[in-house]
Amino acid sequence: MIDLPVAIASAPRVDAWVRLLGAMLMVVRAVVGSAAEPAVQPPNVVILYADDMGYGDLGANNPDSKIPTPHLDRLASAGTRFTDAHSSSGVCTPSRYALLHGRYHWRKFHGIVQSFDQPILDAERTTLAELLRGRGHATAAFGKWHLGWDWEAIRRTGAKPRIEGKNKIYAAADFDWRRKIPGGPLAHGFDRYFGDDVPNFPPYAWFEDDRIPVAPTLQLMTTGEPPEGNWECRPGPMVHGWDFHAVMPTLTDRAVAWIEQQTPDRPFFLYFPFTSPHAPILPTAAFTGRSAAGPYGDFVAQTDDTVGRVLDALERQGFAENTLVIFTSDNGPERYAYERTRAFGHRSMGPLRGLKRDLWEGGHRVPMIVRWPGHVPAGRVADGLVSQVDLYATIAAAVGAAIPAGSAEDSLNQLAWFEGKAPSARRELVHNTHADGYALRQDDWILIDAPSGGISEIPPWYLAAEGIPTPTHPGELYDLRTDPGERHNRFDSDPDRVAAMQRRLDALLGR
Repeated sequence: MIDLPVAIASAPRVDAWVRLLGAMLMVVRAVVGSAAEPAVQPPNVVILYADDMGYGDLGANNPDSKIPTPHLDRLASAGTRFTDAHSSSGVCTPSRYALLHGRYHWRKFHGIVQSFDQPILDAERTTLAELLRGRGHATAAFGKWHLGWDWEAIRRTGAKPRIEGKNKIYAAADFDWRRKIPGGPLAHGFDRYFGDDVPNFPPYAWFEDDRIPVAPTLQLMTTGEPPEGNWECRPGPMVHGWDFHAVMPTLTDRAVAWIEQQTPDRPFFLYFPFTSPHAPILPTAAFTGRSAAGPYGDFVAQTDDTVGRVLDALERQGFAENTLVIFTSDNGPERYAYERTRAFGHRSMGPLRGLKRDLWEGGHRVPMIVRWPGHVPAGRVADGLVSQVDLYATIAAAVGAAIPAGSAEDSLNQLAWFEGKAPSARRELVHNTHADGYALRQDDWILIDAPSGGISEIPPWYLAAEGIPTPTHPGELYDLRTDPGERHNRFDSDPDRVAAMQRRLDALLGR
């Protein structure tokens, strides 16, 4: 038997020493552990933003689709597909503004930025790119910007455009192409930009950061007709040899190359707004005939392939597990979708009523898929309400960033819902395209504060084939839970709901 010294022989004193030694070991273990285990790096963020792609163009949304979208379907299987997701507007510039600012576009404007218009983003508000760059992310944008540039900074003294309708028609010699063009992506939080700004707007040239390296020397020239629809190209300066067919392949190559340049020690934000399947509808030869929905369907298949190439690059570089990927579209499909229903039996709008521009669901209810392994449940279908305006606050929560005061005032944090831990935080949403028409969504109900939710022209044959009645009321009210196609107007039969929703809409609009 070993005798303990008298000073520590008693049991209480032994216990005290044991507790003290245990506490010291815990402190040492915590210090060593904190040095050995680095803080969890915030996720990379990738936003893939299709242009004029309809709700029914995504195969996972439409069992009768005539367009193969295997890569998007794979993304949906690995993540969550949202069936009630909305762009802020039925046209592109406002939706982009709302996504990057987390703010309803109608608080400032309604229409698109026309060719050679000034920037529309707000210098006093933080963009999503600025927020993420402040959190340490490398940031890059590739593709369709369509939020304006400060063209006055490079316009030559005395150069004036010829005005034809909405078009400002400049000559190539009206600008000093050697100079930087302020006000673009680099002025709003992006480290890099490569794209053509808008696929059917001048200048028809590649932008690299804040410059146009190869100067336009010609005016726009197109020959023949595109395989579907119209060119829809505004007149203006063009570089020699500009190839519309090469736009999406080149953008895809550059986006993939940028992903390959990233390193594991720094998170990144890739904003990739596609130029497809917007007109001009020009699938490359490799995708011609790929779908059973004509050239547009082939162009969607090519768009799907771009998604696949980005996903493969993330996987190949080891980024997939810690990357939040969001796929969605800026608005519903263009007017050519009506003829597509007759020619190919494909409904780009799916079961919804309306197309691009419209206040009806087909104008702004869009495909949306979110994947973040280990966080967003795989193979899930979420039917709650969500707006692209909400992506700002949701991404901020995902990366642990505080939203600066005065920014993203309309954005709701949907991270708990995305992760399957709570219902959607959104119960109401204001829809708008033009200044003279608004709609209010509340839960399953939508009130259209206009005689008709239609803005895009509807062919008479389609109205007859679908049995769509002529509007006869000052507004429209639908229960989207039982009537997602908006065929049964309840405006007259539910006057109390109409009045209550009208009061709420007026309050939101401040009128």
